[in-house]
Amino acid sequence: MRVVITGGARGIGAGAAASFAADGAAVGLIGRDQERLAQTADRLTQSGPAGTRIVWRAADVGDRAQIAAAVGEICADLGGLDVLVNNAGQARWVHADSPLETAERYWDEVMAVNLKGAFLTSLAAIPHLTRPGGRIINLSSVTAFLGGHGGSIAYATSKAGLHGLTYALVRELSQDGITVNAVAPGFIEDTDFNSDFPAAARAEVIGETPLGRTGSVADVVAAVRYLASPEASFVTGEILHVNGGRVFGR
Repeated sequence: MRVVITGGARGIGAGAAASFAADGAAVGLIGRDQERLAQTADRLTQSGPAGTRIVWRAADVGDRAQIAAAVGEICADLGGLDVLVNNAGQARWVHADSPLETAERYWDEVMAVNLKGAFLTSLAAIPHLTRPGGRIINLSSVTAFLGGHGGSIAYATSKAGLHGLTYALVRELSQDGITVNAVAPGFIEDTDFNSDFPAAARAEVIGETPLGRTGSVADVVAAVRYLASPEASFVTGEILHVNGGRVFGR
């Protein structure tokens, strides 16, 4: 199996890369931090089974030329592509009373990564995907359904837009036997993304979660691995909730 993961140097992306590599997949990592990408690739190569193959390219997913080059080079190196995981994410606090200039700048930053980035990466990867059997898996968020706890105007909108992209790609790619799905995590504890989340807000999230706990990278990786597997060959256009019951039935 050949897998490309954006935002692959840390958090959920690095966790997914480690899981795929442990099962013998060749993995391509894309991100903006060249040093961290190299460190992650080296760590996964060292810890994986003999012959583990990890390649990486530094690129901004929101830059068409950069992401097209990165995807093309990795797919040429790996000899094709079976699974694309659009995991790269960006968050900026945008409130209803934020100064308009600041709000616009943060909105553009978030949309460039979370929505435009997934769009550009998907279109760059589609010509390389296995037919039939290719997979696109988008990392969304429970925030797309709940709107966050204030300050999530840009982030929630970008993740809701990602659902629309998922559905539209299903219409475009199903005839080729390529599935397109999304995973919507709740609060995931062991990530840089949530490292500075206020304690009071964290307690509030746990209180809203029927299972009474936060999630882990491993919880999300398990969902990604399922959607990438042959067992999910008849699953497409699904938003898979991994949020302890904060959202279900939609």
